[in-house]
Amino acid sequence: MNYIDGFVASVPTENKEAYIKHAKEAAEVFKEYGAIKLVECWGDDVPDGKITSFPMAVKKVENETVVFSWIVWPSKETRNAAMERIMADPRMQPGKFEMPFDGKRMIYGGFEVVVND
Repeated sequence: MNYIDGFVASVPTENKEAYIKHAKEAAEVFKEYGAIKLVECWGDDVPDGKITSFPMAVKKVENETVVFSWIVWPSKETRNAAMERIMADPRMQPGKFEMPFDGKRMIYGGFEVVVND
């Protein structure tokens, strides 16, 4: 069964085009190392919560938009091996691959697929 890396971040709304460019460039690298698919979603209906929410989780501020992304891998083993190589890839090094958002507020995690209908 596939393995999923999921991400939620808050991006300055004015950086939408830069974010899309960044995501497309990253997708090329991730796919080179075995990712099956990458999906990037720009928030459209992401309400603030009272106890918890996507905006609260990423400490969204005014003039930012929540993004939700995931990467599909063939397996956790493929993902683990790929991540080491991706992080060492010169194209992904600081200064060469600038993120158009505050990566410190991004939340992420790896997920085992249990239902895929």
